[in-house]
Amino acid sequence: MPGAVPTYDLYGEQSGQVPSLWLHCESIPSRSRLHHWEIRLHQHESLFQILYIQTGSADAIFGEERLLVEPDTVITVPPGVSHGFRFSRDTDGLVITILASRLKTMPGGRSPLGAWLAEPRVTRLDRADPDAAYVAETLLRLGREYAGQRNGRNDLLDAYVTQALQLAARLSQGGDGGTADERSRRMEQLDALINRHLRLHKPVAFYAAELGISPTHLNRVVKATSGQGAHELLAGRLLDEAKRELVFTFGTVREISDRLGFADPAYFSRFFVKHTGSAPRAWREAERTKLKDSNA
Repeated sequence: MPGAVPTYDLYGEQSGQVPSLWLHCESIPSRSRLHHWEIRLHQHESLFQILYIQTGSADAIFGEERLLVEPDTVITVPPGVSHGFRFSRDTDGLVITILASRLKTMPGGRSPLGAWLAEPRVTRLDRADPDAAYVAETLLRLGREYAGQRNGRNDLLDAYVTQALQLAARLSQGGDGGTADERSRRMEQLDALINRHLRLHKPVAFYAAELGISPTHLNRVVKATSGQGAHELLAGRLLDEAKRELVFTFGTVREISDRLGFADPAYFSRFFVKHTGSAPRAWREAERTKLKDSNA
């Protein structure tokens, strides 16, 4: 989005308006309803945020990236990251704002948790998973404890934050993209999704949302498995399909362009030249000549 991104303490509040407590918790509707369910792009200088989307849905915006968020999702936003949200009117859940200096591991730290905290994360919670269910319940307990103002409140809030972040990091398989089994499972799921949606030219963010992980996490999984990023993987699969069509069908370049979902043949040609150095028609002729020579 153009223009400077404003820096707030809490959304809509300039510096100095946040209560002195190191943690603030409020329901999503309490603030977003005042802004017609839209929190415009902004950032926090020294605050870390956790959002728990319990019901409803939202678009989460991180800079130029937009993700669809479904119920039972945890979003973490470190300091200095431009972010915004568009919530459906039935959305409920919590926004927990924490002084980053109070976290057990500072965002950007060298530990696995620190690295995980340093980037915005979107983590789906599968309630059939005991750890995921525990994260959801812990955040709800945190909300109740914050509102209750009883003895031992600070210690319990500290413990709840630490538990929720540690388990959310484990669930999203941060760091190197997860174990080999986890990466293999993710890649199998991604392969099936690509087979269904390749010709629709869906972005990496779409596939990440379908898998319930962040685009950053998906890139790590793909990189660890294939040595290339998710965007390059998608482009490679589309290029492979284009080559197969050019060699083994008699369709014109226009027909192949249409079948592969390109807006027009010129765009298809630019894509093909970018990745092969040759125009589709010239590449087809060269490859068919090679096939004839090898069969002669």
